[in-house]
Amino acid sequence: MFSTEVIYEVVIYSVGDTKAGTKMGKLQLRNTEDNSLLNCVLWEEALNRFDSKIFRSGNLVRIVSATFSEKFNNCLVSALELIKEAKLGLDSSEIDEYYSKLLSYIDKIKNEKLKSFVSGMFEQYGDKFKIMPAARLMHHNYVGGLLVHTVECAEFAELNMPKFSYKMNPDTIYAACLLHDFGKIFEYTIDTETGLIDYAPGFKEEWISHSQYGYCVCMNAGFKKVAKMIAAHHGRADWGAIIDLDQKDLEPELYLIHFIDNLSAKFGKINARMFEKS
Repeated sequence: MFSTEVIYEVVIYSVGDTKAGTKMGKLQLRNTEDNSLLNCVLWEEALNRFDSKIFRSGNLVRIVSATFSEKFNNCLVSALELIKEAKLGLDSSEIDEYYSKLLSYIDKIKNEKLKSFVSGMFEQYGDKFKIMPAARLMHHNYVGGLLVHTVECAEFAELNMPKFSYKMNPDTIYAACLLHDFGKIFEYTIDTETGLIDYAPGFKEEWISHSQYGYCVCMNAGFKKVAKMIAAHHGRADWGAIIDLDQKDLEPELYLIHFIDNLSAKFGKINARMFEKS
């Protein structure tokens, strides 16, 4: 059920086509009083009345008019009120701070050929990388989210590498952390006015996934170990991994990259509201 008195936080939002050829919005809201989730539907007629930025992740809204469907366990929304607008993501000073951290991890790579390769990727695409999200819905889905997620992975790697008796090569670990999601700058688009994220048109016609992009780029440059870690970072084939970690006799580095990526995704900043200052 829902209440017109409760303030809800926007969790995720997407728009799709119905069988009749009209648009339908799917909106998930979090009750700020008890943290329960409410799944909502908006028909095209209702969508046309809204400014799309009201659906930005992290926004606080109130349901003005809606009906609840017991059959489908969702709420058909016809009117919403924006209570507080969430940040689009990192501001320019926060982007600079995180990007400086990212560059510091490139500097930790001692192999000059590998450092030059990684540095060159960011020199060419750094401006785009700085603003991109790390995902459309699941995690770090805001302006600068990919930058935050990438830095978190490098930080987790730095903290954990000394704890293992197995000797790892920090150069390849840092390179894999920095490049494992690099293909997402081509996989997604983000509207910097509304904060809404979508899949980039044409990406999947050229590439299967961002993992395939990273794997191919690193293989073509001759960095096979880095490519292999990127290929395995999703962990399981049904999660999009090129190398499934259920295989035997895989290098420990492959598991490390997967687990720190998963840790950042699960416990990292979920939306831009996390960055708001009290």
